[in-house]
Amino acid sequence: MVLYTTPFSNSCLSALHAVSWYLIFPCYWLLDQLLALFTPAPCQKNQLLCLVLFMPIYLGFLVASLPFAFLGFLFWCPLQCARRPYVYSRLEDKGPAGGGALLREWKGTGPGKSFCFATANVCLLPESLARHNNVYKTQVRAKEIGHRIRNGASRPQIKIYIDSPTNTSISAASFSSLVSPQGDGTARPVPGSIKRTASVDYKGNSGRHPSDEAANGPASGDPMDCGGPENACIVRIAGEEGGRHPEADDPSAAAAAAGGQARDGAAAGGPRGQTPNHSRRDGDSGSLGSRSASKESLVKARAAAGLDSGGSGEPGATHGKAPAHKASVVKKVAARKRRHPDEAFDHEISAFFPANLDFLCLQEVFDKRAATKLKHQLHGYFEHIVYDVGVYGCQGCCCCRRCCEAHCCFKCFNSGLFFASRYPVMDAAYHCYTNGKGVDSLASKGALFLKVQVGSTPQDQRIVGYITCTHLHAPEEDSAVRCEQLDMLLEWLADFRKSTSSSSTANPEELVAFDVVCGDLNFDNCSSDDKLEQQHSLFTRYKDPCRLGPGEEKPWAIGTMLDQDGINDEDVSSPENLQKVLESEEGRREYLAFPISKTSGAGQKGRKDVLKGNGRRIDYMLYAEEGLCPDWKAEVEEFSFITQLSGLTDHLPVAMRLMVSTGDEEA
Repeated sequence: MVLYTTPFSNSCLSALHAVSWYLIFPCYWLLDQLLALFTPAPCQKNQLLCLVLFMPIYLGFLVASLPFAFLGFLFWCPLQCARRPYVYSRLEDKGPAGGGALLREWKGTGPGKSFCFATANVCLLPESLARHNNVYKTQVRAKEIGHRIRNGASRPQIKIYIDSPTNTSISAASFSSLVSPQGDGTARPVPGSIKRTASVDYKGNSGRHPSDEAANGPASGDPMDCGGPENACIVRIAGEEGGRHPEADDPSAAAAAAGGQARDGAAAGGPRGQTPNHSRRDGDSGSLGSRSASKESLVKARAAAGLDSGGSGEPGATHGKAPAHKASVVKKVAARKRRHPDEAFDHEISAFFPANLDFLCLQEVFDKRAATKLKHQLHGYFEHIVYDVGVYGCQGCCCCRRCCEAHCCFKCFNSGLFFASRYPVMDAAYHCYTNGKGVDSLASKGALFLKVQVGSTPQDQRIVGYITCTHLHAPEEDSAVRCEQLDMLLEWLADFRKSTSSSSTANPEELVAFDVVCGDLNFDNCSSDDKLEQQHSLFTRYKDPCRLGPGEEKPWAIGTMLDQDGINDEDVSSPENLQKVLESEEGRREYLAFPISKTSGAGQKGRKDVLKGNGRRIDYMLYAEEGLCPDWKAEVEEFSFITQLSGLTDHLPVAMRLMVSTGDEEA
């Protein structure tokens, strides 16, 4: 299958489309700004004054631009029939972090390989529509969202290992930090000696600005080793003088410390996969270059060590006493793990996107200019991007299978789907849902199917993975519409896998490593009104790491839909603040959206004391356990709810690290 790198098949159509859009755009922009005046932004002090001053100006120019817009529309509308359903962009990177180098890392041998996925609804709508969700300045947000995602994904993956002179054993949580996976699937010891200290050695706050360290590297003698093809940092932790380190006996404390360090990682350097982190003065509250981020991670790591040592992990005079709420957070994590000992993977609320993020799926990237800004930012880390997904204009008549009603479908917006990958994209396909209703039918919501190559065997067999990104019908009362869309999705996915597979049982040319479905499904697993979707066959074919069964969530899972009234509150204005708030039940009830029953007349604010669960989780990350290469197994290694986009969207991104085990026990 050929990937489409341009919207049209020839330059003549592309030029005609560009001219028609230039004629339409002034009218489109003026109308958007005019409507936005009626929904004031928080920084807008006097709405009445703005209306009086700007409404006549916008209205006058809008009327003047109408003839040009009409002329452009006459050309633009027929051209949409020849438009391709997506645009594929590749910014080739021949460095050690490029896609070609990644393909050579895994040969399908050894214990396996992990892949990291993330999905987020970023609400990049035209300004007048975005303001209804209490988010503003779409073009500015698009650039900042890409900046934060890139910085979060490209930060070093911190590895922590522990040693003690009285004990040569190493906790299970820290064992993986002592080996460095190689391209041939083997694991070798990381060179370097272990320095004995009473606490975590980290020189991020040693007087140098983080940007200086990103540009020039750590100072001589720094015990943090950031380098190598995996961009991993080694943080050395040792026990107190004359005794065992408490984490050597308690793996849960070590895991808590490692989780805190990985979540709040240090600065990185380099353009791709090592993008220098920006500081808070750049206007990014989620900046990885902020000193508070590294200090917070230190407090968490030390607090984790102090839990099981009777206070022996007290921070030194350099950083002062650890705040009480930090210690309580670690205690809650440790207690949660003890309450659920059968959980096979780590889970957390993280202030950053996972390090070494491989695949990113976004929804509601409706604005074309915002999509272009987002693409430019993310190309600093992701080599392959698929954007501008969907159809426009009049696409004939759509027929709803369930009700057999035909209606004209004019699409004002594309699907809003956006995909970015570090690995090469082999095939892509898009399908538009044919049963949209009401205002939701103005967007060409659908499903984007992708096939990526993640490696090759010594026998030149390709190792591939399948990823599906989708956004379902929004109105809460239309459960039947969403169920029908899920039926379409499963049918289209089966057809896509069949049409793109070059393998047969007798001659397997490809090995399937994973099959992931993610996106905004617009229903949760707690609402009584969503029972129809909760029992859909999608959840028998794909596994949800956050779900115990229909209507029953795992205790640690939280909602991903924020209460729009509180998005701009100071208490959740930064990723760190939002993270702290969501770690408490009171904070979740205050700032997350909860299920609203159609049979209840009370509002959400008045019913929070009787609501069950931890909020509406409508953003999903699902994976298949079947349909993979024989003897291969996909298991979740880590799941996280991410707060790094606080203030930029009304959803929480979610991420999942999936370990693909090959069944080969050789290390």
